[in-house]
Amino acid sequence: MPQMVWSTLPDGHHDYYNARWYEFTGVPEGSTDGEGWNGMFHPEDQERAWTKWRHSLATGEPYEIEYRLRNARGEYRWTLGRALPMRDRSGSIIRWFGTCTDIHEQKLLLEQREIVSQELSHRIKNIFAVLGGLMSLSSKAHPEIAPLASELRARIVALGTAHDFVRPHSARSKPLNDQSSLQGLLGALFSAYQSREHARIAIVGVDARIDDRSTTPLALIFHELATNAAKYGALSSSKGRIDIETGVLSDHVRIIWKESGGPQIGGPPDQGGFGSRLIELSITNQLGGRLTYEWHREGLNVMVLIPKTAMTRAQV
Repeated sequence: MPQMVWSTLPDGHHDYYNARWYEFTGVPEGSTDGEGWNGMFHPEDQERAWTKWRHSLATGEPYEIEYRLRNARGEYRWTLGRALPMRDRSGSIIRWFGTCTDIHEQKLLLEQREIVSQELSHRIKNIFAVLGGLMSLSSKAHPEIAPLASELRARIVALGTAHDFVRPHSARSKPLNDQSSLQGLLGALFSAYQSREHARIAIVGVDARIDDRSTTPLALIFHELATNAAKYGALSSSKGRIDIETGVLSDHVRIIWKESGGPQIGGPPDQGGFGSRLIELSITNQLGGRLTYEWHREGLNVMVLIPKTAMTRAQV
């Protein structure tokens, strides 16, 4: 058969390889019995493979790992190793059966796609920086548009933050926060508002999954809310704070925004500005959700409901 197949005793001692294994590796028959198999792997992969294999032997969990396997020409090729235990009626493992699948071409293709994706994403990030620079230059040349330019530049920065959060990263540039995390995105957006002395914006609750489909409208929505809070609400006072609670319902993701400690408010504004309309458009048109305001004297409360299907393409 065109697949490398092997099996072991319950303790992990390799005692069988099929003909395809010896054809691929070029080693003498029987030379990889016992623990000799690990020497066929790339030196950088050997300890990782051992650790994974020992874990499966100790727990009975399926074995699955990608490693570089040396072929008959001395070249290392990416390989997918898998194994499952065979059990008797009492549940005891009596043998492990495994396979090795050559995935070298697929692996290289994925790496090439990742490089291209990272380069395109880097250029998009540069476009955000260029737009911000053009705004600054324009406002200096025309002081009368400086307030508008400042607001637009802040929105561009928020979009850049959202893009940088979910874009493809290398191992070195990858964010510390989970890139599929709603709370991680909110934390990145609000980092500039936090105080060294105490957290001015607290995020609690059940996290929700996001992807690049929802990050742009989410960034615009919560950037506008934070900007308004800094101008007129809780963040305009040194003692003010915002509590954000995220939750996952059966069909929707719920986000509750509560301001406190800021100036007392008498009620809703007479008319909404561009930022308010931007929030409504982002919620209804892009995410298919809805938003409600409650104007309490001690601070603004906002509840956002967004369908799960709008948050991420992959639904669990």
